[in-house]
Amino acid sequence: MPSHEPSKDSGRPLADRMRPRTLDEFVGQQHLLAPGKPLRLQIERDDPQSIIFWGPPGVGKTTLAKIIAGVTSAEFIEFSAVLSGIKEIKQVMAEADKARQYGTRTVLFIDEIHRFNKAQQDAFLPYVEKGSIRLIGATTENPSFELISALLSRCRVYVLNPLTESEIVTLLERALADRERGLGELGLTASHEVLEKIAAYASGDARSAYNVLEVAAGLARQAETREITDQMVVDTLQRRVLLYDKSGEEHYNLISALHKSVRNSDPDAALYWLARMLEGGEDPLYLARRLVRMAVEDIGLADPHALQLAVAARDAVDFIGMPEGNLALAEAAVYLAVAPKSNALYTAYGAVQRDVEQTAAEPVPLHLRNAPTALMKTFGYGSGYQYAHDLEEKVADMQCLPDNLKHRSYYHPTGEGIEKRIRERLDEIRRLRAQAYAKNEPKH
Repeated sequence: MPSHEPSKDSGRPLADRMRPRTLDEFVGQQHLLAPGKPLRLQIERDDPQSIIFWGPPGVGKTTLAKIIAGVTSAEFIEFSAVLSGIKEIKQVMAEADKARQYGTRTVLFIDEIHRFNKAQQDAFLPYVEKGSIRLIGATTENPSFELISALLSRCRVYVLNPLTESEIVTLLERALADRERGLGELGLTASHEVLEKIAAYASGDARSAYNVLEVAAGLARQAETREITDQMVVDTLQRRVLLYDKSGEEHYNLISALHKSVRNSDPDAALYWLARMLEGGEDPLYLARRLVRMAVEDIGLADPHALQLAVAARDAVDFIGMPEGNLALAEAAVYLAVAPKSNALYTAYGAVQRDVEQTAAEPVPLHLRNAPTALMKTFGYGSGYQYAHDLEEKVADMQCLPDNLKHRSYYHPTGEGIEKRIRERLDEIRRLRAQAYAKNEPKH
C-alpha cells in the first residue's frame, strides 16, 4: 500500500514544488541554455541587461527569472501585470533605486508584461536606463507588437519553445521519484506509455503536465493502488489541454496554417488545423468567415461552387450550432482543399484597387451613363451606347473603361477548373470585339 504521508510542501501545487532551482535542474530551452549559448553566457557573465522572455505557458519563464536572481544574488520581486497596478510597481522601483546606492541589486520580474499599456511601459524606462532594476518580463505575445520600441531596445529578447514530449516525460519521472518535493513518498509508479500520454496532452506545457500527474496520483491513492493507470489519466484529462489563445498570436498562427494548407490542396492538414482551432474554443462563425475568404481568394472562378459551399457551411453552423456544425465546417475545408486553385480574381481586384488609388478618377464615359431626362440626353448622356442584346454575337465594340485606362486588362483566368472555360470564352469575346471593330471602322 502506498504511504499516505504528505510531503513537506504538500500544500503547494506539484508544479510549484518541482520548479527547478538551478540551471542544472532546468529541462528544455537548450538553444539558449546549453554551454556557450546566449542566455547561459549572459547568466554566467552576470550581464545586467534587462530581458524579455517570449514563449507559451509552462515553459519556464518565471523559473528562469528566479534562477537568474539567485545566481546574481539579487533581490527578486515578482509582479503580475494582471493583478498589479503601475503605482505599486513605481513604488518598488523607487525603493530599488535607493537600495542600489547601498549595493543591493533588484530583479523585477513582471509576468504578462504585455498587459501594461504603452504609457505604463514608459514608467520602466528611467529605472532600466539607470540600472536601478534589472527588468525581466515574461510574455506569451509577440513583443514586437506588444512592447514599446524604447523599452524593447533596452532589453534582450529570448524566445522560449514549447517543451518536447520527451522533456516533459523526464520532468514527470523526476516528480514521481523526488521524495523531498515530488510524489516519491507515495511510492507510485507509472509506465512510460502513461507518462507519454500525459506529455502528449500537455502540448508542451510542463505546468499542465504536472497538474495532470498530481490529480492522477490522487486517483491512484483513492483506489489504494501504487500504479497510475492509463484510465486514471483519461479520467483526469476530461479534455485535452490545447495551447490556444483566441486573441493572441497563436490564433493567427493557426488560422495561417489552415489557410495555407487549403491553398496547398492538403485536406488532411486543413482538417487538422481546423480541429485544433475548434477544439481550442475558437468561434465557429469566425472559421466559417475565413473559409468564405479562402473560397474567393484561392479558388475563385476555378470552382464557383466553393463559395456556395463555404456560405452553406456558415449557414449550417448558424442553424444547428455546435458541436454538430463542426462537420459542416470540415466538409467545406476539405472541399476547398481539393478544389482547383486560382488567385486570378484576387490578383485582378488588387490591380484594380491600385489603379483606383493611383490614377485620376475620370468621369464615366457619356455613352455608359443613363439618360432619364431630356436635358441629360441633350448633354450627350447615353449617346453612342450599343445594346448588346440587339447584336447577333451579343458583343459590341464599345469602350467601357475611362479613357486613361482603356487598354488595361485585369482579369487573366488560369487553365484550372472552370476558369479554363472562362479563358476560352474571353478569347472568343476578344475575337468578336475585334470583328465588330473591323466592321465599324470607317472606310477610307
